Amino acid sequence: MSRTRHTDNQFALNLDDDTPVKPTATELPSAVDNSQLLANADTTEALLRQWQQAGWIRPLDTGFARLIRELGEEQGDSPQPLVLLLAALTSHQVGRGHVCIDLATLLADAGQTLALPPEEPANAGLSETGVANLQGLYPQEMLARVQLSDCLAALHDSLAVSDGSMPAPLVLNGSRLYLRRFWRYEQRIAEGIQQRLALPSPLADPQSAAARTLSTALGKLFQSSEPVDYQKLACALAARNRFSVITGGPGTGKTTTVVNLLAALQAVAGESPERAGRKYRIRLAAPTGKAAARLNESIGGAVSKLPLADLPGAVQLDDIPTRVTTLHRLLGSRPDTRQFRHHRDNPLLVDILVIDEASMVDVDLMASVFDALPASAQLILLGDKDQLASVDAGAVLGELCQRASNGHYTPATADWLSDITGTRVPGSLVDNSGQPLDQAVAMLRKSYRFGQDSGIRQLAEAVNTSTLTSRVLEQIRNADFEDVIWLNGRAPAPDPEQTLEQICRHAISGSPESFRNAGQGRVVNGKPLPPPVGYRHYLELIHNSGLTVDSPREAWDDHAAEVLDAFNDFQILCALRRGPWGVEGLNQRIARQLLAEGLVDKTDGWYRGRPVLVTGNDYNLGLMNGDIGITLRVPWDKAASGEPKDTLRVAFPSGDSTGGIRWISPSRLQQLDTVYAMTVHKSQGSEFNHTCLVLPDRLSPVLTKELVYTGITRAKNWFSLITGDTQVFRDSVEQQVVRASGLALRLVR
Repeated sequence: MSRTRHTDNQFALNLDDDTPVKPTATELPSAVDNSQLLANADTTEALLRQWQQAGWIRPLDTGFARLIRELGEEQGDSPQPLVLLLAALTSHQVGRGHVCIDLATLLADAGQTLALPPEEPANAGLSETGVANLQGLYPQEMLARVQLSDCLAALHDSLAVSDGSMPAPLVLNGSRLYLRRFWRYEQRIAEGIQQRLALPSPLADPQSAAARTLSTALGKLFQSSEPVDYQKLACALAARNRFSVITGGPGTGKTTTVVNLLAALQAVAGESPERAGRKYRIRLAAPTGKAAARLNESIGGAVSKLPLADLPGAVQLDDIPTRVTTLHRLLGSRPDTRQFRHHRDNPLLVDILVIDEASMVDVDLMASVFDALPASAQLILLGDKDQLASVDAGAVLGELCQRASNGHYTPATADWLSDITGTRVPGSLVDNSGQPLDQAVAMLRKSYRFGQDSGIRQLAEAVNTSTLTSRVLEQIRNADFEDVIWLNGRAPAPDPEQTLEQICRHAISGSPESFRNAGQGRVVNGKPLPPPVGYRHYLELIHNSGLTVDSPREAWDDHAAEVLDAFNDFQILCALRRGPWGVEGLNQRIARQLLAEGLVDKTDGWYRGRPVLVTGNDYNLGLMNGDIGITLRVPWDKAASGEPKDTLRVAFPSGDSTGGIRWISPSRLQQLDTVYAMTVHKSQGSEFNHTCLVLPDRLSPVLTKELVYTGITRAKNWFSLITGDTQVFRDSVEQQVVRASGLALRLVR
């Protein structure tokens, strides 16, 4: 494309700024047909403002379209109205988690692609807009007469659009239209992956000393009797590549696999003449504080079980890290900017970086990871490809694992794996046309957490494969599984108020009587499992602590740790944030129910027993997004008389796997929510003994099989389902997250 060159500063739009744009005087005429809506820029802008006022799009989206117009006019170019519309819609799609907008898909089904009008607009009525009815002004009706060639021609003629070779706020790549910033993120990720896949590996020759050392180490680390040990295959595959992905569902052993992988790599490093016996510098990271804390808890135990004495290369316990940090802390976040301290000019001092729960990492953060890594550093991503994608734009892990189920390993890769592991790759996973990326993606296929008869496992698999049959539905309605119930599964259209009251009662007790045998008699891993509980369990622990003003600080720490552990025994998960079926409405209702039963003494402000979820990183306090704390009353302060005075403090886990407690004054906590109920998105990286998933009384675009699957798989031992309408459960499983992006296409040879 031939373009007038612009400076980067001219297009340095901060797309995180939701400042409303000052409206102009132009409004839509009282009578307008679709053909007039794209006739001139004023009319198009007026329409965008109507959509904004109706809550369909954000002020940010209309502001971006206005910026495109102003920048064009400054350059003597008046953008076509169609360009302004596409600019606003591209911004809108980024807000919905897409990296770009595919124009061909948009024109084929604009209503489905844009989800406009939304199910629940931000503004309930349209009377303030001056338009009684926006019917006929929907995007799908506006774009019905527009052809792909019209869009491409308008964009090619605009100075606001480039092919990426010159600065412009929009980038057109084929039929995909990007905000420039997100095009650059995607480009940096693809380049980082391709560059690492192209690096030669000292393990490529199966007869080399390094490869034989790896083979010996894997033989010591894995003693499985399975016909195909997918964990062992995953380790070998990941060891051979400077970039790799290990994906698998809950309980498939991702943590065990990566710990064994790191031990094997350190064994190879110790035998490598090039490294002169120097071990790899390894860092472990996760996208949220909660995910980091959970990996901290599990990885220490896995490392302690390693047969280090049997490994070649003199691997020591200290060679395998057990401390996990958040990605933001690792990269060195800086206040009030999306820039990090570590970048290409100041890279991380690391040889191997492992990122757990990678499905939660958006394109912005993943691009920053590649920027901060030395060119030769190895990157290993762990995660469940079928979980919800990140809240922000992009579904990086999901895209990288699109072909994981079928392997697509070349015969050369299959032969190498057989030489190194002694395990033959199943023929169904071999493909003569396998892509380079396929050779770096491993999928774990056996669950060690759930037995074959587990209802949680069977329900999760049915949802994930969209095979939610009538038989499975009857089983969960009838409590035929030991570990799964559908509390109101026989009421096609239950009374909403009664159902909401039922949720509150269930939140208090956990409804053990509704499970088979009232939850009694289950044995897991050889140990009796207590029946399911609700929030009464942790609150009674608080009331019956037995601690006094004379109790030592250590006793209070132990009590707080016990309460935090008990709170983790139950959690309500919601699909929505707002409304009676969302976390805001349910948190209020549950708090009132707890007050009515005498379990808390108030429902607003700070009170003993209040659970809180940190919603933003606070490095001064050492708290990360996703951390959960419980408010307790402690007698550590002194009254004016010198006597001990009860004071509220919020107890948080130390986050360093030591089991310690951090006590923080409520006045110092800024970004938080009460968390009797949390969104499924916020629950990622967490695991609860008993999880209750609440689905609303009507379908919305956020209700997808990925959301339902993620909610189910947060449950460790017990799962309960409550729905506002039984059909919503079935319909949700039929909806799937499809995020527009070009990352996978960039990685095709």
